[in-house]
Amino acid sequence: MTTVILVVMCVVVGALELYAGKQSRDQSNAFSRRIDELNEQVTKQNNVLVTVGEQLTAELSRVKQDVLPALDTRLRQNTGQVEELAGLVHQADDFLRTQAGRLRDLEQQRITLAALRRKLTEVETSVRAVTRAGGDEVEGKVDTALDRLAGLERGGEEILALQRTLTRTLEDVEDVVAELLQFTEGELDDTVTAALTGRPRAHGDAVTATGRLWTRDDQLDDILGEMYERCVRASRLNVRFRTAEGSDGPVPGSPERRRYFLGGQAAEDLAGSFSALLISTGADLPRNGLRNGLQEGPPGGGTRRGLARVEPGVPPGVEPARPPEDEAALKALLRTLSECSGAVAQIGPLMAVRTREELLCAVLTAAQSLELESDEVFWDPAAATVRLRRLPSHQLWDLTGWAAAP
Repeated sequence: MTTVILVVMCVVVGALELYAGKQSRDQSNAFSRRIDELNEQVTKQNNVLVTVGEQLTAELSRVKQDVLPALDTRLRQNTGQVEELAGLVHQADDFLRTQAGRLRDLEQQRITLAALRRKLTEVETSVRAVTRAGGDEVEGKVDTALDRLAGLERGGEEILALQRTLTRTLEDVEDVVAELLQFTEGELDDTVTAALTGRPRAHGDAVTATGRLWTRDDQLDDILGEMYERCVRASRLNVRFRTAEGSDGPVPGSPERRRYFLGGQAAEDLAGSFSALLISTGADLPRNGLRNGLQEGPPGGGTRRGLARVEPGVPPGVEPARPPEDEAALKALLRTLSECSGAVAQIGPLMAVRTREELLCAVLTAAQSLELESDEVFWDPAAATVRLRRLPSHQLWDLTGWAAAP
């Protein structure tokens, strides 16, 4: 009986040991699986972090390659202009100091020459009093010396007067350069930003609009420039600044890109005036031999009816003897553009584009102008035409037929 009990107890102990071993193996396997799962999650998160890091690296590389060089180039250009003007001021100042020194030297020379002349006059008097015989030769030499001294004195006085005139001129130039430096450093960036974005200026309202002019026809370049500036003046604007550069920078032989910074009227007033002028111009479009004022709009946009502007004191339906100055100037500019094979003209919100087949005009908002400026399509008539065709119909005028009419 004791043996049986011992055997049973051994069996029980063995079973318990087997159960404990199984439990230990299960726990170990579960722990291993949990470790594998955690390792897999860590691996996935690491891959995600690697992907994000690569994207950030690519974005930083793009910023370094595209954005930072452009900002650095603009900063260098502005800094170079300011340094160049400052160098001119310093050169003018050095030249003024040099001229002042020369003036002092000339003044001293004049005083010395006057003293020498008095001394020679005294010597001449003494010589004439001592001897009369054979004195003609000595007197002639003295007279010659006195004449030379008088000539030197007159030349010194003339040089002194010229130096004084030059000094005054240089002082005026220095004042102009100093004013230009002050305006450039304090207001140019502000006014250009306000003209491009349409926001009010922080330092006055000197520049209220920008302008551009470009043509690939060299023979019409001067005439187009005259018509453009005439239209600017007729629109009660004045040119504050103008710049010119080639299509790819100041490259000889490339078509000039002219930029104008205009002042005198707000952009909103200009937009209304140009819209009225274009409506009046669109009323001149011929249809079936009659001028009924219908103008074709952009593709898919139907037609637009132009309303002729009636001048004060003129009955409705009667054309005035002479068109208003602004209307005549705008039509003259558009006629000149129509003679070009490719040209772009902008006056504030007004933009006129001439390609080989079309003549389009549009009145842009400030946001649209800024978008076209950012995309750099102002100097490309073909690209500008594509962009203008996307505008609403009330902002776009197709004057191709008007330009072809006699």
